[in-house]
Amino acid sequence: MAASPASRLSPPRLRTPILSPHSPLRRPCFSPIRAAKSEAVLSIGTHLIPHPRKAASGGEDAFFAKSDAGGVFAIADGVSGWVKFLKLSVIWAEKDINPALFSRELIRNSSNFLNDEEINNDPQILLMKAHAATSSVGSATVIIAMLEKTGTLKIASVGDCGLKVIRKGKVMFSTCPQEHYFDCPYQISSEATGQTYQDAVVCSVNLVEGDMIVSGSDGLFDNIFDQEIISVVSESPGVDEAAKALAELARKHSVDVTFDSPYSMEARSKGFDVPWWKKLLGAKLIGMHKLFTRCGKMDDITVIVAQVKTVTVPDDEGGDVEEQNGNEQGSAATVPSAQ
Repeated sequence: MAASPASRLSPPRLRTPILSPHSPLRRPCFSPIRAAKSEAVLSIGTHLIPHPRKAASGGEDAFFAKSDAGGVFAIADGVSGWVKFLKLSVIWAEKDINPALFSRELIRNSSNFLNDEEINNDPQILLMKAHAATSSVGSATVIIAMLEKTGTLKIASVGDCGLKVIRKGKVMFSTCPQEHYFDCPYQISSEATGQTYQDAVVCSVNLVEGDMIVSGSDGLFDNIFDQEIISVVSESPGVDEAAKALAELARKHSVDVTFDSPYSMEARSKGFDVPWWKKLLGAKLIGMHKLFTRCGKMDDITVIVAQVKTVTVPDDEGGDVEEQNGNEQGSAATVPSAQ
């Protein structure tokens, strides 16, 4: 039987679901994510080349480097020279004192006190506690640097261990050496007449991602110029390679009698030079040790190279942020890189 026109035009019946008062309502699905922030950290490379005559014993420099928290490193250069420069009554060599013992114990104590609550990311306080705990006889120049997570590098230095910050191919910060007079640096000492943490040069510098830090004992900076440091760092694929290349270049310069080193140039500026009549014959001052037979200053060479990086970590103080698993896209708060 044929369908009538009315039946063909009738709209279909829709079934309306009956909701039970006990049926749970469906809600948009959210999942919590943690708020995030950026923190500054150091990627660190190190290299040490002992003085040729001290290679068997490992030299008299000592250092440590850790990437804990933001990052921290320290260098101590054991002094084997004349203590009479400091008006002390003896010479370490005459007393058969091993200068490496003092610098190594000082560095070991510095590393051990890192987690002490009293330190509170203060390198000068760390130096104070490390020095007080050091029982070996001797003296050392020392530098300690600590990076806060905000990107602030804190530095405490006694003597002529140094640190430079390179940014975009230029040295934008350098520490200044402390000397009683030329070639006689301030020293942390086991003797009461030596320097203490209170004599340290204390400074801070704000770093940004990509900054390079180059630190070392005087064996590095006595034998290599700033432009050479910049070139080596820029051409090296990583911090380990940069530290090694810098140490090897400084070592090469220290034994090259044709190279006029930063050390020799400073000596001449302080009045140490060959007689005028020798200059007429073409002679020049190329070193201060013995009969000017060494270019620069052969020494232990310690190099630390660090690069500032940023990492994203959960913000424990920021609480949870809800992210909707639907058409709307969630987001998390971040903190920009240290400026």
